Amino acid sequence: MFSTDRAQAIADRVEAFVRTTVVPYEGDPRCGFHGPSDDLVIELREKARAAGVLTPHVLPDGSHLTQRETATVLIKSGLSPLGPLACNTMAPDEGNMYLLGKVGTAEQKAHFLQPLLEGRGRSAFFMTEPAVDGGAGSDPSMMQTTCVQDGNHWVINGRKAFITGAQGAMVGIIMAKSTDGACMFLVDLPDPAIRIDRVLDTIDSSMPGGHAVVTIDNLRVPADQMLGQSGEGFKYAQVRLSPARLSHCMRWLGACIRAHEIASAYACRRIAFGKLLVDHEGVGFMLAENLIDLQQCELMIDWCAGVLDTGALGTVESSMAKVAVSEALMRVADKCVQVKGGSGVTGDTIVEQVFREIRAFRIYDGPTEVHKWSLAKKIKRDHKPH
Repeated sequence: MFSTDRAQAIADRVEAFVRTTVVPYEGDPRCGFHGPSDDLVIELREKARAAGVLTPHVLPDGSHLTQRETATVLIKSGLSPLGPLACNTMAPDEGNMYLLGKVGTAEQKAHFLQPLLEGRGRSAFFMTEPAVDGGAGSDPSMMQTTCVQDGNHWVINGRKAFITGAQGAMVGIIMAKSTDGACMFLVDLPDPAIRIDRVLDTIDSSMPGGHAVVTIDNLRVPADQMLGQSGEGFKYAQVRLSPARLSHCMRWLGACIRAHEIASAYACRRIAFGKLLVDHEGVGFMLAENLIDLQQCELMIDWCAGVLDTGALGTVESSMAKVAVSEALMRVADKCVQVKGGSGVTGDTIVEQVFREIRAFRIYDGPTEVHKWSLAKKIKRDHKPH
């Protein structure tokens, strides 16, 4: 993978911090069914701040590492499921910070972005809607949440679902539709007009606050808290979604690298049927296939990051990367569980959790099938009969 000296130096510090300081917290009882508790997040971020690895992908002058450099760093932060939240590189905060840095006004950055950069709070991105209500689901064009201007405020009404980290967040970015089209708004949280109906019981458990179903009831937002212009929300969503989609790939690649390390170490010390597990082809070949998949994931991420670094939106490329990486990492995680045998389905190591997280990742940020459908549409658009 392409890297620079500055990115590699940051990545090395992040890796050392995650392996020595964060990994011992993986069995902490504050890691609950709906994600790690906020007091655990605060504790880990204080340690990251002291180690100089808090928000490592954003430089002291406020500039952002390139996407290829970011990959070098975020892969290392992902070596533990707790690494991204400790280093402040987790979703949705990393994507929200990126969007605010690109689109926000100076006043919006001072009020909403700076606390996130400093790791003093979490954020949530309110876009997905309950499919059972006829809402957006994986299709933002079906968005039902509305915003209506009332003097120098906008009034927002609607329901949202799978809102990661809404419980406990201090900053929200809400998508709603006006007569002009999609809009984005910045809000301080909590707010009595934003009601968390329930936090869903999901297969994954690495995100603080879990994934919530939310009702927005006559939320009044000052006009100067609109992000950008009315009707431009989908454009801004694309600014955020491709890099954020790729960041997911980076972090979960790190997690699968670690799971593979654990499975390999087990196979190289466990003796069964007269020899080490790794010497049984059924096991050794699975680990060999893991190496191939991990390398292909790294190359796919690097390729897509390079496209984004040209200034292109990278919508097609990020869809391809998301499908390729999530599917390959699912194979890796599954093999790691299989190699570990009975212990692979226990919480004794992170292998079992990584398997669950990657299974959810195949759906989050667009299911594999949605991305394939989008790519098929591009094939049809680009087709020129000969």
